[in-house]
Amino acid sequence: MGWAESLQQAIDFMEENLLQEVTIEDIAKQANSSVFHFQRTFSILTDMAVGEYLRKRRLTLAAYELVSTSTKIIDLAYKYGYDTPEAFTKAFRRQHGVTPSEARKNVGKLQSYNRLVLQVNLKGAEPMNYKIVEKEAFQVVGIKREFSMDTEENMTGIPRMWTEANTDGTSDLLLQHNNGNLKALLGVCANFGDKRTMDYWIAAAREGEIPVGLHQLDIPASKWGVFEVHGAMPHAMQKVWKQIYSEWFPSNPYEAAGTAELEVYPPGDAYSTNYYSEIWIPLKRH
Repeated sequence: MGWAESLQQAIDFMEENLLQEVTIEDIAKQANSSVFHFQRTFSILTDMAVGEYLRKRRLTLAAYELVSTSTKIIDLAYKYGYDTPEAFTKAFRRQHGVTPSEARKNVGKLQSYNRLVLQVNLKGAEPMNYKIVEKEAFQVVGIKREFSMDTEENMTGIPRMWTEANTDGTSDLLLQHNNGNLKALLGVCANFGDKRTMDYWIAAAREGEIPVGLHQLDIPASKWGVFEVHGAMPHAMQKVWKQIYSEWFPSNPYEAAGTAELEVYPPGDAYSTNYYSEIWIPLKRH
């Protein structure tokens, strides 16, 4: 089964089980993917997390049933996974801007989030600049935090981690200790596999002793896909990630190898339209 077909199979599984309690492991298994890579791929392509998609779809169906049937609001709350009518009302108002009672009286407008159908663009409107490189194992030093994949805290925690590192001197310290052949700050996703957590590092390549207060991570020898990123952060980086998964992977005989992935940030003004950075993904053939 191809990459796109596997992802669509996982989406179909979510739709078929919207009223059931399904885990992210159940969903990722449908795509023959690790939890981390499924969540990452899904969020890159749809601009929303898996849990957010499920919530929006359930509340879309709940709204339809609310206005087209006489089912009691309390029964709809339980049907669509809410422990209390109050929790249901709060979530319903957040999505639709009105309460269930108001919606039943045709007050205001409702928001419909339709079922996803994957459409992969095999011919990108813009060329992608990349190269395939072989690189021996190397070490990085830096700071790390563990993020839960259940709560999807990585979606907000990682940007906050970068803000702290850029303001408390950590980024400057790492650049001072950067003596490896990647002359840049690195954002590293690692130690994810099939766990319910992932490690995120802000790091720099370094050979030799580990500076006090920092930790070391070994990056294995790999065949890397190195993708150029041109433009201001974070939008330029997000755009290339989406191109990689929506255009490049479906068009090439590779998939992510499942080991540490890198975002490479050379010195410079990351918010400049002329800023250059890279995405490094370890690859394996299908």
